[in-house]
Amino acid sequence: MSSTWVDFKAVKHVVSMEMALAYYSVMPRRIQGSSLRGRCPLPNHASTSSAQSLIVDTEKNAWACHSSSCVASRGGRIGGNVLDFVAAMERCSVREAALKLQEWFGVVGRSASQGRTSGSQLASTPAATVPAATVADENKPLSFALRSVDLSHPYLAERGVDRDTASYFGVGFYPGKGSMEERIVIPIHNEDGILVAYAGRSLSQSEPRYRFPTRFRKSLVLFNLHRAIQRGKSVIMVEGFFDCFKVHQAGFPCVVALMGSSLSQRQDLLLRKHFQHVTVMLDGDPAGRRAGAMIAARLVNKMAVEVVEIPLGTQPDQLGADQINTLCDPDFL
Repeated sequence: MSSTWVDFKAVKHVVSMEMALAYYSVMPRRIQGSSLRGRCPLPNHASTSSAQSLIVDTEKNAWACHSSSCVASRGGRIGGNVLDFVAAMERCSVREAALKLQEWFGVVGRSASQGRTSGSQLASTPAATVPAATVADENKPLSFALRSVDLSHPYLAERGVDRDTASYFGVGFYPGKGSMEERIVIPIHNEDGILVAYAGRSLSQSEPRYRFPTRFRKSLVLFNLHRAIQRGKSVIMVEGFFDCFKVHQAGFPCVVALMGSSLSQRQDLLLRKHFQHVTVMLDGDPAGRRAGAMIAARLVNKMAVEVVEIPLGTQPDQLGADQINTLCDPDFL
C-alpha cells in the first residue's frame, strides 16, 4: 500500500464537485441556486430513459444519480461526495480517488507524521495568499532589444497577422545572429511592461518550434498582460501567441495568452489582481477543452468566468474575425 498520507477532509475541502466535473469535461446546467443537472457520465450508467439524471448540489458538494443502472452498480447508493464520484468514474477505491485528486489539483499530500492538522491548514489557505515569486525567481529584464526585426515578413500574412498587429506587438522576422536567428521573434513583457524575453518561432520543421531563453519562466507571466490591463476589467484568455494576435485583431484588445494550456498559481494571481471577468477561449481539441474546463472550475469561485468552446479541431488563430466576434460576447469585453 502506498505510504502517501491522504487527508480526505482536506481533499474534499479543496476540490469541489464543479472542479471534478470539469476535469471530465462534464458541464451540467444550473437549474436553480446551488443545484446543477446534466447527463450522468458514470461508466456504469446504462439507463436510456434517464439521461439527464445527474444532480449536483454545489453548496453541499454532493451529487446523486437515481438511474437504476447507477444505483445497482453502486450497491444501492444513489450518490455521495466528490471522492465517491471520482471513485465511481475511475472504478477505484475512495483512497485511490483521493490520491488522484491530490495529483490533479495540486493538493499536496502529507505524511502520517505530519498529521491531519497540517493538511487541513494547507487546504484552508486562501489562494489569494499564495506568495508571488521571490525576487530571485523573477524573470530578469533584458538589457537589449533586437534590431532590424522585419514586421512585414510573409509568414505573418500566411498566419493571418496584418502589419498593424505585427507593429503593435513588435513581432517579426529576425535576420541577425544568436539563438533567435532566422526566427519570428515575439517580445514578452512582465505586468509592468518591462521586456523580459523573446520567443522565437521556427519557420521550418526544425525543433524546437518555439525557443525561449534558458532561464525564462513562462509560468510567471501572462503574454500581453501589460497592454490588456489598460483596456478594462474583462479579459479573454487564450493559449498561444498567434491566438492572442488574431483575437486582438478581431477587435478584442483585452486578451492575454498562457503560452500553454495550464494556469500557474502566479498567473492565477495576476488574473485576479487585474480583472473581474475572464473568458476562457482555449483550443478546440479534447485537451484544450479539458484544460479550459479545469481552469474555469478553478477560477469560478474567485471571479466571473465564461467558457467559449470554439469548433472542434480548430484554434483561435484559425478563426476569422467574424467567427471570433460571434463567439465572444462584447457585453463582457
